[in-house]
Amino acid sequence: MTPDKLTITLWDFTWYTRTGPGEPFEDLDNAFAEAVERGYNTVRICAMPLLLFGSGVDTTRLRLGPLGGGYGSRVRWYDVGAETVVNARAWLLALFHAARRHNCHVILSSWEYQQSPSFALDRAWFDAVMAIDPEDRAVALANALADLVDFLASHGLDDRVAFTELHNEVQAGHLADGLDGDPVVALRPRLERGIARFKQRHPDRLVTANYAGVPVGSMRGVPRSVDVAVFHPYVYGVLDDLLDEFALRDPSRPFPQGRAHRELLRPGAPDFDDWLPPPDQRWRLEATIVGRREVYVHDWCDPDKWDAWLYDRYATHRTAMHRQLTTWIDAAADWAAETRVPLVFGEGWIGYTPLHGTFEEGPVGAAFCRTAATESARVGAWGSVVCSNAAPHHPMWQDITLQRECNALLSE
Repeated sequence: MTPDKLTITLWDFTWYTRTGPGEPFEDLDNAFAEAVERGYNTVRICAMPLLLFGSGVDTTRLRLGPLGGGYGSRVRWYDVGAETVVNARAWLLALFHAARRHNCHVILSSWEYQQSPSFALDRAWFDAVMAIDPEDRAVALANALADLVDFLASHGLDDRVAFTELHNEVQAGHLADGLDGDPVVALRPRLERGIARFKQRHPDRLVTANYAGVPVGSMRGVPRSVDVAVFHPYVYGVLDDLLDEFALRDPSRPFPQGRAHRELLRPGAPDFDDWLPPPDQRWRLEATIVGRREVYVHDWCDPDKWDAWLYDRYATHRTAMHRQLTTWIDAAADWAAETRVPLVFGEGWIGYTPLHGTFEEGPVGAAFCRTAATESARVGAWGSVVCSNAAPHHPMWQDITLQRECNALLSE
């Protein structure tokens, strides 16, 4: 039976990309045991549905690894330690068997139009998903996910599925290719077709799509046919200041290399133009939505400088960041109540920080975790993360006390 409250840890695609010796998902039973110890009962994953059930790629020996040449090695989610080979369908079954042994559930999703294929050692997976016409991608995902549920059912494991998402953060990736205007609104017809297809195949199972942020001002674009309202409230605030000051997400502006060296980077950092994967691996830059500037600064920043930059400016953002978080949670809860579906926060709260930065893990970030847990419980959310960084592949995993505290708040 699905839990009354979903306490969620975000395992994304890392549960298959980091399975080598000493990696966090080498031993799935250990990862689940640690999750339960911290108060979790649900993991959220990229189930690689198109790869497994829509690509035609042989997945019996799926070769995975880092992006090459140290590129991304100090970037969250990209710090893959070594090349590995997995039988992808067998590994999926292993995850679900382990979930059952530890009385946990799984949220099925996909990151295949954002970055999952970038971790493969060849581009066959990436080329296969990109070959699907953008108008047909949501339906293709729905068919692949329905096939995946059938596959789990054939092994008696489908009871572990909490619900299914067509894709992660649908407006922030290649699922929205070819659309003009507000992507949340423009995507609605594609998503409605995908949701209808999944419901046709599995009318008794919950299916949805999820959104980066809470798209206030565009909520009319969220299909009314979703069975769960899923949002990712990243408030950014002071972190937006840093992104803007250094134009990390705006390639139309010059990159202030000299200022970055003075204010953020470690001694000996290469020039931006020189920081790339090896030539034969540069196709992976096409297969990820994280831009080169952000990877470069995350890879080469001095984490103390990065954190100090944010702390120095946080006071002027504190009130607005807290107000945005609570307002977004209220807006999401209001939409869910009006639509009469349960509410889940599958990611959040501050934003994308370097692997060894501690702003999200430190006192400021911890306070946001507690606030978000309290507010999520207040509005009656069905499920939430403690924080996107509270997972086995992030340093925050070691803060057991905070995770137990927040999961207890969420479960009240």
